[in-house]
Amino acid sequence: MTYLRLDPFKGFEKLSRRMANIADEFDKGFSIEYGPFAPRIDISEDENNLYFTAELPGVKKEDVKVTVSDDKIIYFKGTKKSPYANEEVVDGEVQKPERTYIRAERAYGDFTRSFTLPDNINKDSISAKYDDGILTVTLAKIEPVKPKQIEVSID
Repeated sequence: MTYLRLDPFKGFEKLSRRMANIADEFDKGFSIEYGPFAPRIDISEDENNLYFTAELPGVKKEDVKVTVSDDKIIYFKGTKKSPYANEEVVDGEVQKPERTYIRAERAYGDFTRSFTLPDNINKDSISAKYDDGILTVTLAKIEPVKPKQIEVSID
């Protein structure tokens, strides 16, 4: 008699891959992130504006750049510098950091986040404020262009 080994969880692996693919497709074009440190960004709106609020703990204002492209994509780029690599050269001699880390759980490095903006955003009207590691970017909304309706007479 031949025995076949049955794996009751085999189908779940395929299902998990399919669900991950669906999630990836849903998020495509809306948000892209690159880098080991990806800041969390909230998006909110009111009647007149769209707001992006990014948590950037430990990131200096001069290390962050926000741009909006012609095809209405907003990019958040920057660097969160590591305190672990604070070697300096003083009088031609390399100064080592005072500590040796046993465990380092915080993420550092370059980051890029991008989001596709809706059509009702005025990409030329953008402002930003940086306070205590929180970056708030404000984009003004515009009235959506209403399609022109032409009445056609029927003979």
